[in-house]
Amino acid sequence: MNLEQSISNDIKQAMLNKEKDALEALRAIKSALLLLKTSKDAVDGEVPESVQIATLQKLVKQRRETADLYVQQQRQDLADVELFQAEIIERYLPKQLGAEEVESMVRGIIEQLGATSMRDMGKVMGQAAKALAGQADNKVVSDIVKKLLSA
Repeated sequence: MNLEQSISNDIKQAMLNKEKDALEALRAIKSALLLLKTSKDAVDGEVPESVQIATLQKLVKQRRETADLYVQQQRQDLADVELFQAEIIERYLPKQLGAEEVESMVRGIIEQLGATSMRDMGKVMGQAAKALAGQADNKVVSDIVKKLLSA
């Protein structure tokens, strides 16, 4: 079952269970996926899985950043809603790798490319972004690459 069908089924289930908060997050996902179908990334109305995953990661990141802003403004009630939605969206992402696993993979990429300094960061990030697509946040990967190349 593809992602869009899975979301549609989960929307129906959330409606039947009267899960208002989950329904809101699921509808946001469906809306983003429908918008993707009309974007330049779509081929004959179909969107590649990598683009769908990137979109879901973007939605999660937006929710987390918004929650951080709400916490700064002492609006924990609103932050909780955003974090709940981020959790719902994360269910549809591939399992995220831990920092140790990411660091191990980045070390392998650095050795493979023969990177030795920060000047090689672009090459390393390009390879790491492809290898870890959907499995790790690019900010985490970037921080690890910086740490390893500056050491």
